[in-house]
Amino acid sequence: MATRILTINTGSSSLKAGLYRIDRTETLEVAATAERIGKDGGRLRIADASGASLLDRADRLSDHAAAVRALLDWLRDQGRDRGLVAIGHRIVHGGAWYREPRQVEPQVIEELARLIPIDPEHLPQAIDAVRAVGAAYPEVPQVACFDTAFHARMPRIARIYALPRALSDEGIVRYGFHGLSYEFIVHELRRIDPVAADGRLVIAHLGNGASMAAVRGGIGVDTTMGFTPTGGLVMGTRVGDLDPGVLLYLLRSRGLDPDRLSDLVNRQSGLLGVSETSEDMADLLAKATSDPRAAEAVELFCYQARKFLGALATVLGGLDTLVFTGGIGERGASIRQRICAGLDFLGIQLDPRRNDAHQPIVSGDGSPVTVRVIKTDEDLMIARHTKQVIGG
Repeated sequence: MATRILTINTGSSSLKAGLYRIDRTETLEVAATAERIGKDGGRLRIADASGASLLDRADRLSDHAAAVRALLDWLRDQGRDRGLVAIGHRIVHGGAWYREPRQVEPQVIEELARLIPIDPEHLPQAIDAVRAVGAAYPEVPQVACFDTAFHARMPRIARIYALPRALSDEGIVRYGFHGLSYEFIVHELRRIDPVAADGRLVIAHLGNGASMAAVRGGIGVDTTMGFTPTGGLVMGTRVGDLDPGVLLYLLRSRGLDPDRLSDLVNRQSGLLGVSETSEDMADLLAKATSDPRAAEAVELFCYQARKFLGALATVLGGLDTLVFTGGIGERGASIRQRICAGLDFLGIQLDPRRNDAHQPIVSGDGSPVTVRVIKTDEDLMIARHTKQVIGG
């Protein structure tokens, strides 16, 4: 009988899952997505490894636990849960406690619950998913894989804020996120170009959530996100870096409470806030010639990314390889071009033909910096960690 691992990756109103057959490698058998969780128009889609649809139905998914139950019911009805030996979860925030994947125990859930005030956008959904799986398969071990773990070895000077030392001691420091994606890219680069993987590397994970990381010798040394996933680059609906005085002004002059302020900086800002129409980069690019607000949102995204790229290259003392990944990074040729424009002084020289064709290497021959496009796979990284933790 085949041995299988299920991975679960929760978003604010979505869920992704992958069922992997485990032997010497991890082979995807089934991929699932649940959309608009907790909203009207919920949908559950399941496909095989080739992308052929196995299920596509409207489903009233009241919360993430309901989405997990719907997925598990389908797997059980189809007999695809046979040989299920573990379930791995993406956990966005591991705080100061978790620097590597951990098997889920009651203490782990309790400690994650204490982190909810830091990351109320992600942790409640992830905890609900863990509990729903535990109720359905109480004997199957679960493994928590933390997005913050990749950044845990950043130098202290890159982690601390200029706040009173007592606050840093309490854990108000820069954690960084998208770590599972960065870790996958480093592993993949080590497979295709080991010398590059050990060099000075900037990875740009650009999607609805966006960040960059500076990596040296396979170890993260700095990143754009900080205490929460709200900071850093401009994102789909998140503001990115912001003068804290703006928040104080809004609290005082507008009378916003913490929940309304969180909604403003996490759901109403970013590309959506600037364009006033959409958080989707493809939509904005299509509107840019006729809508100056859309054009400005795109330009702000690229300007901020270019600025952070220069800062991270400085941290590394130079740059050998730049990797674009994430939905925008992988498919947005014009965004890659705009971010890299004018960076010849850093050794970044794109080949327009390669870039437009989304080739694996989009820099020109002889370019001092190799610019790559690599598709990320957080779910596969979760499966690998889960296999390792359970002794597989």
